[in-house]
Amino acid sequence: MKLAKPSSLSKVEIPMAPMIDIVFQLLIFFMLNLKIVAPEGNFNINLPVSAPSNAPSDVNLPDIKVGLRSDRDGNLVQLTLGGNNLGNDNAAFERLNAEVLKIIGRPGNPLTKDIEVELDADFECQYKYVVKAISRCTGRFDQRTQAVTRYIEKIKFAPPHKPK
Repeated sequence: MKLAKPSSLSKVEIPMAPMIDIVFQLLIFFMLNLKIVAPEGNFNINLPVSAPSNAPSDVNLPDIKVGLRSDRDGNLVQLTLGGNNLGNDNAAFERLNAEVLKIIGRPGNPLTKDIEVELDADFECQYKYVVKAISRCTGRFDQRTQAVTRYIEKIKFAPPHKPK
């Protein structure tokens, strides 16, 4: 006995146009949600200023301790470098810049890469004085040449202490 194939069984066709639409919608969705991440790490390369000298590299420059003393309102009362009082006016920060330059010798000195500035600010000290101290320790801006001269790269803060 011979069985006949039913004519109701035909080839199933999958519509391709909606599938292509879905693929492109997914592609656009993932492209719009892509977040480009900046490369991590410090790529600041410090090249030597001149040829290395024959001087011994065992010279240890001291760490610089800067103190910012303030009153209860946060106004600067005293700026100190080591044990030296530099004052409390705007010229005190310029004196701080000059004293740091005396300590490091010359800008770009390769021995200064290991020097750290430790800032010890009072609890109430206003932020603007801390920023001024940081900027004067790290270098200076020359108005004439419009260039920044770097002194010191490393800055750390002393542990915070409550006011007396």
